[in-house]
Amino acid sequence: MLRRFQTLPIRARLSLLVAAAVAFAVAAVSVTCWFIVQGKLYDQLDNDLQRGRPAQFQQVEFALNNCSKSPQGTTTLFRNSYSQVVTEDGKVCVTGDSTGTVKIAQADKEAIKKGEPNRLYFRNGTAEDGTAVRVMTRYVGSTATATGETGPNVGLVVAVPLKGTQDTLNELALILLLVSGIGVLGAGAAGLAVARAGLRPVDKLTEAVEHVARTEDLNVRIPVEDDAEDEVARLSRSFNSMTASLANSRELQQQLIADAGHELRTPLTSLRTNIELLTRSEETGRPLPEADRKALLASVKAQMTELAALIGDLQELSRSEGQRGERVQVVSLEDAVESALRRARLRGPELTINAHLEPWFTRAEPAALERAVVNILDNAVKFSPDGGTIDVRLDEGVLTVRDHGPGIPADELPHVFDRFWRSPSARALPGSGLGLSIVARTVEQAGGQVTLGHADGGGTIATVRLPGAPTPPPETP
Repeated sequence: MLRRFQTLPIRARLSLLVAAAVAFAVAAVSVTCWFIVQGKLYDQLDNDLQRGRPAQFQQVEFALNNCSKSPQGTTTLFRNSYSQVVTEDGKVCVTGDSTGTVKIAQADKEAIKKGEPNRLYFRNGTAEDGTAVRVMTRYVGSTATATGETGPNVGLVVAVPLKGTQDTLNELALILLLVSGIGVLGAGAAGLAVARAGLRPVDKLTEAVEHVARTEDLNVRIPVEDDAEDEVARLSRSFNSMTASLANSRELQQQLIADAGHELRTPLTSLRTNIELLTRSEETGRPLPEADRKALLASVKAQMTELAALIGDLQELSRSEGQRGERVQVVSLEDAVESALRRARLRGPELTINAHLEPWFTRAEPAALERAVVNILDNAVKFSPDGGTIDVRLDEGVLTVRDHGPGIPADELPHVFDRFWRSPSARALPGSGLGLSIVARTVEQAGGQVTLGHADGGGTIATVRLPGAPTPPPETP
């Protein structure tokens, strides 16, 4: 049953839930109302029964004497519909001028036997003819035997028919049932209307999602009021943020593909030209001079190296956040810089690289962090003049790499971390334009910051700040 309910449309479920809630509330109110009215009607009957007591009690003395002489007498004493004097053992002594007698219950016998003259007992009972009645029982005294001894206790039992009260209660129950039914139906209709109105934004969201799935148009936005803070408004804002992020991601992806294609075209064209020259030389039987042949082979090798570096950079940029997160660990920034320095000295043997490193530990992916430091040092090596000096310093989590090259023009500084961006003066040098982009991404993922600026006295200084501590954290058991 629950599974079938869960498969219903959300409008139907909301309508059923509203109707069920209203039905429960109406039923509770109706039942409470019915019992309250029943209690009030019974109180009224009990009051009516008590009003006749003075006149009845004036005749009890005669009844007491009569009970000792004729236990089943029928002398006319009362004018009620049902009235009789009963002993504690249930024998009827005297009956009034009535249409019948009331069936004596065990509760009546116990009330008479207790002998409490100021206590009244009320109950619902039945007459001998089957009529439902409201019964009042009260102890009134004890009988006297022929020898003058005290006999059994005697009580007065008076009753009135319940037909009028029951008819009223039945009519009230019918009215409450009709009103409850109308209320539940109205609640169901109102619930359906409220569900439609409340889910209208969800319908718009559904239409937008279906439109995106059908057309792949990520420019769809759902209008949301600025001051709206309900769940639907939050869901709409989340959807708008998601589509905006997806659109931006797709735009960056397309730009990356376009830039990668542009960057790949130059080395591929150069490779094809050099290979065609070598092939034509072999086919025509006119070998190239040895110097030219060595130059062509060197150019092919350089282009292959450039292609390999470009492909490696593209693979690094294409890795997802989850793949990086799985490899993050506490690493020594000092060790990463020392490893990068060894590679940098091999690439610039004619340069002097001064290093002052202090211990520092941070959370990052070891290979990515070392690659980022290598890229920074490669830039310093690439733009340093022959015989120049590069100063590297690591102090309290701040890594600075300063070269003494020509520096970067002020108008180019905002673009240095863009993908595939290369300074016009550096386009003749090897590189893909992705190195500093990878640096920025790696440092940001490690929770740090990287900047590039002018150094005092000329040149460029790169600054990397990474969170961490000078000592590694204790290992958790």
